[in-house]
Amino acid sequence: MHLESDVAIVGAGAAGLSLARWLARPPEGARRLTTVLLAAPPGPARVPPRTWCFWEAGAGPYDAVLAASWQRLRVRSGDGRTVCAGIAPLRYKMLRSDALDALVGGEIAASRRVSRVEAVVDRVASAPGGAVVHARRVGGDRLTVRARWVFDSRPLTEPPPARAALSQHFRGWFVRSHRPAFDPSVVDLMDFRTPQPAHGLSFGYVLPYGRHEALVEYTEFSHRALDRAEYDRALRHYLARALGVAEYEVTACEQGVIPMTSGGFPRQVGPSVFRIGACAGATRPATGYTFSAVQRQTLAVAEALHAGRRPLPPRAHSARARLLDAVLLHAIDGGRVAGPAFFTGLFARVPAPRLLRFLDGGTSLAEDLSIGLRVPVTAMLASALTLPFAPRRTSPPR
Repeated sequence: MHLESDVAIVGAGAAGLSLARWLARPPEGARRLTTVLLAAPPGPARVPPRTWCFWEAGAGPYDAVLAASWQRLRVRSGDGRTVCAGIAPLRYKMLRSDALDALVGGEIAASRRVSRVEAVVDRVASAPGGAVVHARRVGGDRLTVRARWVFDSRPLTEPPPARAALSQHFRGWFVRSHRPAFDPSVVDLMDFRTPQPAHGLSFGYVLPYGRHEALVEYTEFSHRALDRAEYDRALRHYLARALGVAEYEVTACEQGVIPMTSGGFPRQVGPSVFRIGACAGATRPATGYTFSAVQRQTLAVAEALHAGRRPLPPRAHSARARLLDAVLLHAIDGGRVAGPAFFTGLFARVPAPRLLRFLDGGTSLAEDLSIGLRVPVTAMLASALTLPFAPRRTSPPR
């Protein structure tokens, strides 16, 4: 089977779905483009369901399908000190991947210009005037898609070499407690009442969407991902000892590894082939948040395509943000700062809305400097001075 299209999108995760959605909704007077979205069929090639969290002011394009949203965040230190803050006018939002898939699927079905094909992509090859995507459909039939522009969102097998690199690895349980146990008005963003690893840091993360229901995650910033039994022991310990939840059911699970790296991600890999999403550097190195940057990046690509411009995806984060993140990762990795004290102190000293804007790259240089004065200056300066001499390496592969 052979298809011809203006645009081919490889992968139906956050980046692929978002770009397909923008292209299915062209503004008035925009160029009309045909698009093929290549999504992995059910099976080992398809990424399991996942949860994305992000923050934004006011109404957003995904509000209709959010699992929940909040305007209060909480950080707890290991000794029980609590910092709780409102984030108005921002809201912290939780979106499930199956809800995004259904939303975009409906818009694609209503569009005459975008089609979705289930196939496993083997390779993307440049060709005169564009590129060709080679794939296999269910049953083994070969599929080729020739397109003027190809956008590949598939995860990399390993991140690029970097002087500063850790992994954010986690396992989460969707929990239904037998008794009221959660406060659905506040998110526990970082709860450091967890046993801390010898290297890096760990914390609990609680997204409550009812008195009895929450997504409870155990997360580490370190070099080595745990096995499933280790995560489950940590989750049982956290629920019982920190949250005081003894009787509950686990209704679903999710698990993942997010590279936190200062390495450079190439956004163009052929004359007409680009990367988008996490594989193009959309993940914020020091936090692991990705979804908001994916929206900015894919919207910019769609606007360029609709205007007939070369659609090179923009860098998701500024050079200043990437440098600050590299220094912080190097400081945590080298033990110059204690992660729990660092993050608790930051939330205690900086207004939460400003800190969230900083984490999203929306602050000015003056605001960044004011935040910098509220961190361990000597340790961060030492990290900045030694960073250029650190060897380049990768974080553990996914």
